Amino acid sequence: MTSENDNKPVVIINGPTASGKSALALAIATAHNGVIINADSMQIYDALATLTAQPDTNELARAPHRLYGVLDPSEGLDAEKWRDMATIEIRSAHDAGHVPVIVGGTGFYIKTLMEGLSPIPAVDPDIRARGEEQLAKIGIEAFYEDLVEKDPLIDGKIDAQNPRRVMRAWEVLEATGRSLIHWQSVPKSGPPEGLKFIVISVMPDRDWLYDRCNRRFEIMFDSGAVDEVRDLLAWIDAGKVPEDALITKAIGFPEIIGWVNGETSKETAIESAQQATRNYAKRQMTWARNQLDADITFDPASDDVKNVVNSLSGLLAKAP
Repeated sequence: MTSENDNKPVVIINGPTASGKSALALAIATAHNGVIINADSMQIYDALATLTAQPDTNELARAPHRLYGVLDPSEGLDAEKWRDMATIEIRSAHDAGHVPVIVGGTGFYIKTLMEGLSPIPAVDPDIRARGEEQLAKIGIEAFYEDLVEKDPLIDGKIDAQNPRRVMRAWEVLEATGRSLIHWQSVPKSGPPEGLKFIVISVMPDRDWLYDRCNRRFEIMFDSGAVDEVRDLLAWIDAGKVPEDALITKAIGFPEIIGWVNGETSKETAIESAQQATRNYAKRQMTWARNQLDADITFDPASDDVKNVVNSLSGLLAKAP
């Protein structure tokens, strides 16, 4: 039996950094009585607002925004916690007669919302601590080699240079005796009940996107990002924020630290951060192509936002 709560629409806007997702979300929210819900693992923190490209005062005034700057930088966050928070905001938006518009580039969070979680057992914190100690001792390359020797299935399936991904695969293997790949193959828990997802994939021309990445970081550097990094460093030095807090993984943070500490020039810091941003954008686009089935694909370099808004109108009309 179908209830009145079935198939309530949730718009998903996914795409690489600096691709204009936020502008598209605003256009959709203003046209369709939407509430914008953040799906970016960095923008959820009340820190580094400029460096993580959080909405400014003007943008916040144009449409309701949720899950921006709501966590203290000392707090942890994972896909399950974000999904719980986002689901509350989605239900609240529907109850108020609004269309939830999920926007962000943390693809795993979006995938978790749409498909649910794999039933991986909880990992004992002592196991994680042991792994982190070993990682710090031998380095990421040796740690990954040891992991692959124990778990050949994982080879090539995760980013070997991403400590968080490598550590996750290691701790799951240690805690369960089974590869992360095994657990990922087990049926997931499924999405929250009664939702219909409409996916918009922002897929810009690569040269256009890379130019945007470069220019945006230059603007960030000269528009408050450096002061934000100094503030966060002061919190870390004061013991208020852990040195390895998730927010410290924000692109540009280590590069600006290098300049603040006099270890590199401003030009080198900017160039390094621009390269890191472009690399991240490339990974995001690859992920989206392989992981998401889009209802609408949007190239901001050539497509008109109005056409996306109009196309979405037709899809929303089919939902309750």
